[in-house]
Amino acid sequence: MTKVADGLLARRSLWWVGVLVILILVPLVITGATFTTIAVYCLMYMGIATAWNSFSGFSGYVSLGHAVFFGVGAYTMALVSTHLNMSGGLSMFALLPLAGLVAAIIAIPYGYIALRTRRHTFVVITIAFFFIFQLLAFNLNFTGGSAGVVLPNGQFSASDYNNPFYYACLIVLVLTVAVTIGIRRSRFGLQLFAIRDDEDRARSLGVKVSRVKIISFMISAIPVAMMGAVWAFFIGQIYPQFAFNPALDVTIALMAFLGGFGTIAGPLLGALVLEALQRYLNLYLANADLYLVIYGVLFLIVISFLPEGILPSVGGRLRRRRLRADASSSVVSGEPST
Repeated sequence: MTKVADGLLARRSLWWVGVLVILILVPLVITGATFTTIAVYCLMYMGIATAWNSFSGFSGYVSLGHAVFFGVGAYTMALVSTHLNMSGGLSMFALLPLAGLVAAIIAIPYGYIALRTRRHTFVVITIAFFFIFQLLAFNLNFTGGSAGVVLPNGQFSASDYNNPFYYACLIVLVLTVAVTIGIRRSRFGLQLFAIRDDEDRARSLGVKVSRVKIISFMISAIPVAMMGAVWAFFIGQIYPQFAFNPALDVTIALMAFLGGFGTIAGPLLGALVLEALQRYLNLYLANADLYLVIYGVLFLIVISFLPEGILPSVGGRLRRRRLRADASSSVVSGEPST
């Protein structure tokens, strides 16, 4: 049994390494600006969806307020870089950990208040927190109000301008996936799953429910803020309505549910499919908001036919088909089925 498990783990590790190698080579092989721009956004949303899922998917608490951390990361990058008169080179990316740290600090009181409630009320409170932060961004003087903030221009060559942002997103994504896998395999992850299955029972078994939820919430905030900081530097100018965008929360939740809520690879697949589809439709359709209709139709299809998401549903069907095939072969050979 141990050899089988070790072999399965080795195959999965090789699969992850292969995907990482492909992602590293993508902008070096396909150099078109349109493609690399789409690739930057795909990696960005893959990281955000994975971070969101590491909390919501593992704990069962669906957050519709993680756009707060995205906006906090964007404003941290914008305000600090302009205050320090930074040149706009690679040194700007040194602010990514700071953006994550600011988001983690904010996540503690945010989570302490929101997570004192149960799941359905928690959703409402996260939405309320989101609009509070959006209004603050509009009305505080140091955020620039509705005029937004202009960041230093990226000092990169025109031929491969997108590449630094691509690799910054890739590094954050890899770290996010590694942390998520670590959480899933740890005692901390088992505590989160126990909370998801039955919070009261988990508490009775000795799980420090409040502490576990807040720590998980805080960890999930860090990559989202770092991606927000990359986004702010990438586009060069931010406004409150875009940095704190309510559509972000709906989008990342849909990505996670589409690929597989609570899985590792599910949010990655969901984000890759939906973000690439959105960018493609925005480029080639006259109605830029038509992708929202397609999102809705796609979500209805998934809920109706693949309720657990693409990867869990497809994987379950393949396992059942393999079991039926094994049973049939056992009957034909005269051996008892297991």
